[in-house]
Formats: sequence, structure tokens, C-alpha cells
Amino acid sequence: MADLTKFTASGIAEKIASGEVTAVEVTEAHLARIEAVDEKVHAFLHVDREGALAQARAVDDKRARGEELGPLAGVPLALKDIFTTKGIPTTVGSKILEGWIPPYDATLVTRLKDADVVILGKTNMDEFAMGSSTENSAFGPTNNPWDLTRIPGGSGGGSSASLASFQAALAIGTDTGGSIRQPAAVTGTVGVKPTYGGVSRYGMVAFSSSLDQGGPCARTVLDAALLHEVIAGHDPLDSTSIDAPVPPVVEAARNGSVRGMRIGVVKEFSGEGYQAGVVQRFNESVELLRELGAEVVELSCPSFDKALAAYYLIAPSECSSNLARFDGLRYGLRVGDDGSRSAEDVTALTRAEGFGAEVKRRIMLGTYALSSGYYDAYYGSAQKVRTLITQDFQRAFEQVDVLVSPTTPTTAFPIGERVDDPMAMYLADLCTIPANLAGNAAMSLPCGLAPEDGLPVGLQIIAPALADDRLYKVGAAVEAAFVDKWGHPLLEEAQSL
Repeated sequence: MADLTKFTASGIAEKIASGEVTAVEVTEAHLARIEAVDEKVHAFLHVDREGALAQARAVDDKRARGEELGPLAGVPLALKDIFTTKGIPTTVGSKILEGWIPPYDATLVTRLKDADVVILGKTNMDEFAMGSSTENSAFGPTNNPWDLTRIPGGSGGGSSASLASFQAALAIGTDTGGSIRQPAAVTGTVGVKPTYGGVSRYGMVAFSSSLDQGGPCARTVLDAALLHEVIAGHDPLDSTSIDAPVPPVVEAARNGSVRGMRIGVVKEFSGEGYQAGVVQRFNESVELLRELGAEVVELSCPSFDKALAAYYLIAPSECSSNLARFDGLRYGLRVGDDGSRSAEDVTALTRAEGFGAEVKRRIMLGTYALSSGYYDAYYGSAQKVRTLITQDFQRAFEQVDVLVSPTTPTTAFPIGERVDDPMAMYLADLCTIPANLAGNAAMSLPCGLAPEDGLPVGLQIIAPALADDRLYKVGAAVEAAFVDKWGHPLLEEAQSL
């Protein structure tokens, strides 16, 4: 049989359901792949070999008893290490939680287990999801499988790299300002940020509560839709969870078409700083959409130019509040508790050693923005800009069904290139941040390779809140057209391992 790690998630599930292969065989193949290549990639922080095989055996037992299997039963998945997992370490990429074993599962994890998805382990990430390159992890960077000297995106670079290196068939990420879509773009994979509140945040360690959103990562649009359907839906344990039906994302992915749709191209997502090859592939994608029967409309959303500044006031402000719980007294790392120091001293020493430089930078920025005398000037003003961005989206969606743009201004940059230049790093999320500020649904999918460096380029699709199915409808049509033109998935060209 062909290498089981190269099949799509839906293909694996079909083979398991038909009895052509067992879930254990599939899991063992992926565990062997992890053992063979992850030393180079460093996608995983923790591999739960025993737990994964136990889940796989349970799927095989179900099939042996004649029970009906779900659409992703037995499919191996890599889980971003920001979701709590009972009995398995959850570090959030930070030294301050190194060795912490949660006593409960996040709602998303419970839903994965209920769907018989096999969780291989926890993936590397920028500490507390703060970063665009996975270089801010306390446990070392992850490398891009297309070019091991380059970043795999962030903060969910471990999840995207696990897919691009065929160590997992599916992955879970979180998206606060682009941390699902930007890694997907630079690794040639598919990543979706659902509508804010569409996937439960219960058990997801908070960075910026009004922006954070978990979502599916995969190698095909259909696989992402199948995973989206598993993890989405109302959760009474999450006060921000939307009590509404999950949009018909799988149906949309199976019947993708853009004929008759109006697709908007935003003027503000272009100009200085965009790599020539990225612009070329995006323009080709727009022309492809026209060929597929869509009407393309050029739009202006003037407030988008202020999105980056607003985000880097709102997100740090919320993180300074959320991370106050990490004090060295309740769980995780504790430094200096020798009986001679006060609780305040222990907290200060623990935070000094446990938090990395980027986390400290954002805590200080956020605390300053919320401080007396500055709240209205900074945080309050940023929230007003957020409202203007939301209104720009509303006006745009009165004219078009979806918006499209490059996902990132450039392809994957070399590891270390921007580590000492926070502003250059933040610009990686220039195109993705507006959708988070407004709570809209958004997707990144591959749209070719940049001719100057041979690295993947991502096409971003943005849909109104609760219209997630439009992402999959457009994404599936574009993906099918690309496969039809070139005859194989783009990922098959990744040969660096």
C-alpha cells in the first residue's frame, strides 16, 4: 500500500471505515513519520504515543462491533499546545507552564475525542500565541518543511509544519490576528478562522479574549470542512459561544462553485511591502475566479490601514489582564520560594524567569495602554477604530459575497531575520488582522509558488460572520481549478525533508 501519511484525511477515514486499513496501522505510520522527520522540523512539543494508539484501537474495536464510524474516525491530528488536555502536558509554548498537566479537557478536545479523531500530540507555538514565526517558543523554533532555514508562520507554526511534513493528516490552530491563516499561507496548507464564537474557547488558554478563535488546519479544503464541523457548535461553558447552527461547511466544500458570486478585492491590501511573487500569484487567482464565473469588484475599506495599530493596543491590553493569573502561586513554574521571600517577590521572580521577551513586551504595552490617564487615548481609541473596521466590512458585504486578498505580504522569511525587529514581525499579519477585529470568518489556501523563491503563497478569503460556508464554497472551487491546471496538490512539491 502507498504511504498512509500521504493520503487526505477524508481518504484515510474512508479506508478505515471500509476495513482496507486499520486505525492502528494509520496511527503507527504517522508516529513513524514523526520519529523520522520531527527532529528536523520540531513541530511537536509532546507526542502521546500510548494515548494515540489507545484511541486508534478503540476505533478499530468500534468497527469490529459493526458500529457506524464518523467521517473522521481514526484520522491522526496534531493539536496546538494551547488547549488543555487531561493527563497530557499543556505548556502554551511557555516555560511558565512547563510540566503542567491539566485536570480536564478543553471542549474542542472533547469533541475531537467524541468524533474518534486520534490526537497524536501537542504542537509547538509562539509563547502564549504571541508571534508570527514560532520563534518565540520557550522550547525552540519550528522549521518550515519547504525550507528548513525559514519560519513556518506563527503562532501556530507547529500545527502547519506537522501538516506540510506529513506528520499529521489534520491539525488544530488558534487565530488571534492571523495565527491559523499566516502559517497556512507560508507552508502551502489550508487554515480557517471560523466566525468568532463559532468554536468553543473553553479550555483554550486565553491571550486576547475578544479576538482568540480556534479553528481547523488541513491539506485540503474538504478536510478542513470536515474538521470544522466536528469542533464547531454552541458550548454553554463558553460565554462567547454563538448559539446558532453550524453553517453547512461540508456541503459547501463538496459543491464548491463561484459562478454568479460577487468577489471583492480590497484596495488597502496592496502596495508597498508586498513581495512581487505574492502579488503575481494573487492577481492570477483573481483572474482564475473570473474564469470560474465570478464577478470581481474592487473596493476600498479605508479603516483597514489602521487595523495593525488598533490590534497592537487591544491584544496586548487583553493579554496583560489574562496573563495576570500566572503568578507562580497556583500552578506551573515557581521561582524563589525558599521561605525567605514574600508572595510578591516569588511572583516577580517567577514571571521574570517564566515569561519570554515578546510576552513581557506585550504585557507592558497592554498595562500602559490601560493605565490611568492613557485608557481613552490608547485602548479606547483602538476600540473606536475597531468599530470603523467592522463598519467597513459591513459596507463591503452589502456589495459582495466575499473578499479576497493575499494572506501574507511575503512568503516565509528566514529564521532570525525579524527576531530583533518587532515591527517587521508584526507586519506579517497585515492582511489577516482586520477579520479578527470584526469577528468575521476567513480562510487561507494555497494559490501557487512565488517564482523568485519557490515558496508557497496563500490566498485569503473573508466572509461575513456566520457565513463560514462561503469560505468553503469559494475555496473548494479555487482548489479544484488549481489541481485541474497542475494535476497534483502543491504540497507534493515540498521535498526539503
